[in-house]
Amino acid sequence: MPALKPTDFTAKVTFLGAVADRDTRLGSDALAEMNATFAGFKREAHSGLTRASDSRVRFQYALGTEIRNSRQFSILSAEDLAAMATEMGIEWFDPRWLGASMVLEGFDDFSHIPPSSRLQFASGAMLVVDMENRPCVLPAPEINKDQPGLGKLFKPAAEGRRGVTAWVEREGMIRVGDMVRLHIPDQPRWTHQSG
Repeated sequence: MPALKPTDFTAKVTFLGAVADRDTRLGSDALAEMNATFAGFKREAHSGLTRASDSRVRFQYALGTEIRNSRQFSILSAEDLAAMATEMGIEWFDPRWLGASMVLEGFDDFSHIPPSSRLQFASGAMLVVDMENRPCVLPAPEINKDQPGLGKLFKPAAEGRRGVTAWVEREGMIRVGDMVRLHIPDQPRWTHQSG
């Protein structure tokens, strides 16, 4: 019995980006296409089969422990970026400020799609959603370069809108303009989960 259900939810890739060197700059550079491999996108600072653990998993591992890299991609929705821009009082929110790997247009409430959902692209490439990404203060300097003084507004505006992290399950090319289909796990809500 299949454990994943294809849905009728589709979106369009409107932005692709890569952070070349995270120690130098958090912001991403725009790309027209990227080849997603099992290690992610090779020209991206977050690529690799493994990574050092960070604050996302600090209750599970000591900081810097080598773990599976489930954060190869940072994916946001155009709808969430527009809502952040409105809340911050700016006309447009540039995904490069966040070091975004990808922006999809067409998914409402994208940041809350179920963990383990799949995003399937035209080439057959498939990304697995790990979890909701959390807003932090790190993008503030990038935002301030273009919008002086507004970086401090990012974290509250991004609450529940920061997108998701993902990793490659099937390799393939991803291009700006590609359509992507959402597949969700066929799993009932856990009875012990509150809310």
